[in-house]
Amino acid sequence: MRPESAGPYVAQGVALAAAGVVGGFFAAGGCVAQETQGTAVSAGGGITAVEGLSLGHFTLEERPTGCTVILAEDGAVAGVDVRGGAPGTREIALLDPVNSVQEAHAIVLSGGSAFGLDAASGVVRYLEERGIGYRAGDHVVPIVAAAILFDLGVGGGSVRPGPECGYEAARAASTAAPVEGSVGAGAGATVGKLRGRGRAMKGGIGTASITLEDGLTVAAVVAVNSVGDVIDPATGEVVAGVRTEDGTGFADARALLREGEARPPADAPAGDASVENTTIGVVATNATLTKAEITKVAQMAHDGLARAVYPAHTPSDGDTLFGLATGTHTDDAGLARIGALAADMVAEAILRAVRTATGLPGLPSVADLEGTGG
Repeated sequence: MRPESAGPYVAQGVALAAAGVVGGFFAAGGCVAQETQGTAVSAGGGITAVEGLSLGHFTLEERPTGCTVILAEDGAVAGVDVRGGAPGTREIALLDPVNSVQEAHAIVLSGGSAFGLDAASGVVRYLEERGIGYRAGDHVVPIVAAAILFDLGVGGGSVRPGPECGYEAARAASTAAPVEGSVGAGAGATVGKLRGRGRAMKGGIGTASITLEDGLTVAAVVAVNSVGDVIDPATGEVVAGVRTEDGTGFADARALLREGEARPPADAPAGDASVENTTIGVVATNATLTKAEITKVAQMAHDGLARAVYPAHTPSDGDTLFGLATGTHTDDAGLARIGALAADMVAEAILRAVRTATGLPGLPSVADLEGTGG
């Protein structure tokens, strides 16, 4: 079924396939509508506060999954840093500072596991139609890198983002403040799976930015699908994560790991013991940087991921952060300062992702859990 876009970021009135709950998750049959009305919009502009970048989401109708595209139509110096042990990526070798192509034209974040990498092909087509890309003789070759997260266990894994999802997300891209929560790459994201998916919570996608008095802007957009908990670095408190057995509070992944209870229970329902996970995102700045420098920024930005997600960078996840530098701010901004701010923005974006998420059957959101008094 071809997705159709009806707004600047996400199809309005989207119906997400879900079903009867088995062990807190989905089985075949039934349908649950997820409303986009009331979805939060990033304060401060999020990643689109960086001049030269636009963002578009597309969420599939058949089940909770989708993709998010960050466009840099004029090109942006690009880097990447992969810390997870099981990444799913496209074109990241090209972003190595030793390789010749300096700029990327888009980054794609997608659900659908490895199948979701196909969404990047739609973005390539969108850019080619507009003559945007790397000039190779008479040809234009768009440089589009991508990373995916595993959401196949939410609502039926046979539905996943493909080229049309990427094309429509690119077509919907805007410089307005992005929508956050259960949209695009965050539509099927979940967090807190250390005791099985039946005690997990809804993840999402969030974005944050900061602009300093000298005009330097640093921003991040992150899709949060972690096996562990999301923790507020400012307080040390769990914001979203593995729930207690009664489902109303937090078990705290830090305590579970120390007590040796991190694995899903032996009597978990079939399919409930899977802990596939990944947190993927993009950090961006308007600073003028080299490929090596923006790669260092992406590396430093992972500190923010590790502060806000516990555990992070595990053998079974694909934690990946891309970096983009648009170069519209030409003053020397200080690489260490940019990297430190990027880490802060990643942590803030992660918190916004779970706080703006919309719950699904068996997968409560932060707002849902707060409503129980947990």
